[in-house]
Amino acid sequence: MNPTRIGLTLIAAAALSLTACGGDSDPLSSGDKGGDTIVIGSQAYYSNEIIAETYAQALEAGGFKVDRQFQIGQREAYLPDIENGSIDLFPEYTGPLLQVWKPDTTARLDEDVYQELVPAAEAKGLHVLDESPATDQDSYVVTRAFADKYGLKTIDDLAKVTEPMTFGANSEAESRPNGPKGLKKTYGVDVKFTPIEDSGGPLTVKALKDNTIQLAIIYTGDPSIKKNDLVTLEDTKGLFLASHVVPVASKDVDDKAAGIINKVSAAMSPDDLVELDSRSVDEKLPASTIAKDWLKKEGLVS
Repeated sequence: MNPTRIGLTLIAAAALSLTACGGDSDPLSSGDKGGDTIVIGSQAYYSNEIIAETYAQALEAGGFKVDRQFQIGQREAYLPDIENGSIDLFPEYTGPLLQVWKPDTTARLDEDVYQELVPAAEAKGLHVLDESPATDQDSYVVTRAFADKYGLKTIDDLAKVTEPMTFGANSEAESRPNGPKGLKKTYGVDVKFTPIEDSGGPLTVKALKDNTIQLAIIYTGDPSIKKNDLVTLEDTKGLFLASHVVPVASKDVDDKAAGIINKVSAAMSPDDLVELDSRSVDEKLPASTIAKDWLKKEGLVS
């Protein structure tokens, strides 16, 4: 995930070492044993915490004891404790995690990334459970009106646009692979560029709605997409690295626990994640309430 959205703090890392990591792994067990506890971690990022909370509540409903170690920080803080078994379960993101474990990977598309992530996790003594349809990654977005006007569903469709297009993003995007040059190289689409220094925030959304720009980069899980009825264009050629939500688990995770988590992952659609994030940002609800309501709606808990 984008480190600016996660926020590493020394306090969080220290808290993890004192609570979740105390030197001893805390293996998963089936719920009927009652002695062991599943340690579930999350990034210091509200969306990731909500996902971790869905895991926790679903497992508790299945008879497991859970220890929540949330809001840890970014990967440098928590990944060593996943790898040494101090954390049993963690919601991760396929592409960014693969690049940590396999820096020379050339995989970009979802299926390719997941297929490489499985053995990369095994090499660390871990396993990845089923990935979710839900994503939280950079994406090109346009307004609903612009998409309807030209029938836009994928980035490829931008080639059908007959008017000049301006792409708005942080200034550094002008020279990055997913900026105008990358769009031209990968999809053959020419756009002008204007800097908007708010990382896909309200200034970018306003520019889209005012038609000052026609194309912007916004995270797929950002609540502003739903709130402003924006359209995310499907990236068919892997210009953006695939980043699906995926649970990373220790070898102690048994079939019962894995089955529960896989059901949670399968039920969570991209639209669901946007809705969950919206409830956090707009309604200011705690992760526990958001997760509980969603799990009940999906029939995953009673």
